[in-house]
Amino acid sequence: MILTKELKKVYRTDEIETTALAGVNVDIKAGEFVSIMGPSGCGKSTLLNILGLLDNPSTGEYHFIGNEVSKFSERQRAGMRKGNIGFVFQSFNLIDELTVFENVELPLLYIGVGSKEREEKVHAALDRVGMMHRRKHFPQQLSGGQQQRVAIARAVVASPKLILADEPTGNLDSAHGQEVMKLLTELNEGGTTIIMVTHSPADAEYSHRVIHLFDGHVVSENFMRERYAMN
Repeated sequence: MILTKELKKVYRTDEIETTALAGVNVDIKAGEFVSIMGPSGCGKSTLLNILGLLDNPSTGEYHFIGNEVSKFSERQRAGMRKGNIGFVFQSFNLIDELTVFENVELPLLYIGVGSKEREEKVHAALDRVGMMHRRKHFPQQLSGGQQQRVAIARAVVASPKLILADEPTGNLDSAHGQEVMKLLTELNEGGTTIIMVTHSPADAEYSHRVIHLFDGHVVSENFMRERYAMN
């Protein structure tokens, strides 16, 4: 599903040049659950932004579901994201003025799904995360764990091939964090590919494989599930 070759990202100002990624090579198959770990400033979020087609690399190749996308325009990236990629963020990124239902409905509006089908898909997504009973509430009326479950429903409502999760339990207590990780595991077991940036070794244990970054380089990879390593 994902293949990068010598992926580099350099940020330049008038006075300084900062290398965020320095030749990253990753190969992620459809159906994997992969964690990306490393210290702050090592390039994790930069890599996730590029994999999520929110940004382009400075140089190198990025192949996503059979397309070389490293030089795509913003319009082309947006078109490729639609229906293919769902995002889960540490800060939830729900819209306060919209109800739970309306927040989850947004991705379907962007891709032109009809109203009856939208309603069915939103209800199914909310059922999946146990939030159907809160569909008329607003985000500020929910706990952090509930908000993240709504954010996951929004990420999966269009049945994307890939979910990118950036510190999905970072703002949650341990109990709600475990709920979120179990939800992500269930989605992965249903066939969705998941790439997660995390600082948490406990969260990384839910994944098949961990990619460790340091100073913009992949320095190691290790399998977390013995059954997966044997496949």
